[in-house]
Amino acid sequence: MAACLALGSVVGVAHAAADAPGCTASAGPDCYRSFQPPGAGGTLNYYASLAPGAAAPTRVLIGMHGHPRDADKTFNAALLAVRNAGALDDTLVVAPVFQVAADKARKCSAPGVPAAEAGDLLWTCGSWLEGGPAENGARVTSFAAMDALVAELTRRWPGLRTVTIAGFSAGAQMVQHYIGFAKHEAGATPVAVRYVVADPGTWLYFDAWRPQPVTGAECPAVNRWKYGTDNLPAHLGRNAAQARAHSPAPTSATSKARSTAATPRRVLRHPRQVVRGHGAGPVPHAARPGLRAVRPDDARARPAPRSRRGAGLRARRGVRLSVRGRARRVARHAALKPPPTSRNPVARACPRARRRWTRRCRG
Repeated sequence: MAACLALGSVVGVAHAAADAPGCTASAGPDCYRSFQPPGAGGTLNYYASLAPGAAAPTRVLIGMHGHPRDADKTFNAALLAVRNAGALDDTLVVAPVFQVAADKARKCSAPGVPAAEAGDLLWTCGSWLEGGPAENGARVTSFAAMDALVAELTRRWPGLRTVTIAGFSAGAQMVQHYIGFAKHEAGATPVAVRYVVADPGTWLYFDAWRPQPVTGAECPAVNRWKYGTDNLPAHLGRNAAQARAHSPAPTSATSKARSTAATPRRVLRHPRQVVRGHGAGPVPHAARPGLRAVRPDDARARPAPRSRRGAGLRARRGVRLSVRGRARRVARHAALKPPPTSRNPVARACPRARRRWTRRCRG
């Protein structure tokens, strides 16, 4: 699965010269291309559904692969999503590949993806998803390589007006952490950049607040990079305040929950954010635009009261109970149910939870 997302010194090179119409159907050798980010000292590879000059797309969907780096499957899934949306005619589909050296790729490789070649930029299995520098060349970071890829695509397809960068799982970690450190250079024609984050394993927060309280004793690294902004690596090029100011305001389709994570527009909310009775679990991928972001200090974003009286007040006001509140109510009702059948008639008629409430059980 995959989610649904002028540099003068950039040199574009295609691994295959021909442009096969099959690239709009599935990944293949003719769809595998590469370019050299400026000053990187190596090349970055990617799958592309169109060849430069063959079409004039106005949108591009960049799908980030997961931990196995199965960019071909990511590319196929992105193609299917675009095809089902009826947008294949004016949408370019791209899936980059962050290569790992063969002797280090045993735990993060998938069959079908071309192996690293001489001159390719190389990362480790985990460094590319947190903006780490390449192990060769000029040690360009994976975030800088993504910046260069966006610039390369807008240079090769000048008609692009919208860039969507999407990721799932480990790919979503990369996209969500990349948001605060992206550096898209403004060109002659403005290009809107969107981000879609689906089910990441970790989230980047910009302060100590979390959906569930966590103490330093329980998790000493809770505020350290890549979970927080303490000890930010210098190669990222921004401090915590700059990264937070650069990130778009958080919005969601079904929740206006408090969130200080770098949650971009039209993305899945944190799976543990259960506030104001909207239940748990992710929201649909196709979030509606125009939703108002809730400030972290918004009173309506406060967690639901834990007291029984508070839950009753919320219920009388017509607000649905949160998942936690519903769980407590189910537990209370379960305690009132009679125990399994017993040979003792008093035990059958007077469950332990009712003996102090019913006249019959007073003896």
